[in-house]
Amino acid sequence: MANSLVQSLKAVFIMLGCVMVATLIYTVTIDGLPFRMELLTPWMGATLVDFYINVVPLAAWVSYKEANWFGAVIWVLLLVCLGSITTCTYITFQLFKLSAEESMHDPMYHLLLRNQIKSGTVHKRNSFQLLIARAVFGALGCLMLGTLVYTILTSGSPFRKELLTPWMTGTLIDFYINVVALSVWIGYKESSWIGAFAWIAGLICFGSLATCVYIVLQLFQLSPYDPIYFVLLNKQMRAESRYERTSG
Repeated sequence: MANSLVQSLKAVFIMLGCVMVATLIYTVTIDGLPFRMELLTPWMGATLVDFYINVVPLAAWVSYKEANWFGAVIWVLLLVCLGSITTCTYITFQLFKLSAEESMHDPMYHLLLRNQIKSGTVHKRNSFQLLIARAVFGALGCLMLGTLVYTILTSGSPFRKELLTPWMTGTLIDFYINVVALSVWIGYKESSWIGAFAWIAGLICFGSLATCVYIVLQLFQLSPYDPIYFVLLNKQMRAESRYERTSG
């Protein structure tokens, strides 16, 4: 069952990466390069804000996973420049790095955590990091809410055909592929399918605003004695990790 999950995730993210590459090539071919001021309409600007706020948690995870700062910086820059193509490539690489044993036993745990944690290296708690993370994602959520309200007030509803330019369509595909990656994490985190479905629907409808709300709520479930990487884990694995840390 667990191994089939890994194989399914590999197939999904390889396919999504190929979809985004094809979308990028097609859009450049029919509409030219995106670096033109006329493309930056108010709703395109709001979509880009939404997109890059969702990149922040992905970049934070990549930075945590990488063993050195150089590798982390390279991957984060690629996330900023190439978006979901990088997301799919990175996740696929991480899935292929899982051992046969890791693929069979709770592969999401091994996918999310870095090797030093899995090998038992103890990391000191840092309540300051927790406070910073809460503040950052709270501020990003407020930024997205403000952007959304302002754009609706000044430019009207986004549900208009003339807004759906080739580059807007490409950006939305890019955005929702990243939403798939975040949805996989939420599906792992939530203990019930109803909760997972509700949050994923929130991501689809409200984008990075829902992402920030979800992450802030998860951060508030951590105690000052928990390392911040516990936010990646579901309740069961978090409880087991707390027990191992206290008994060890």
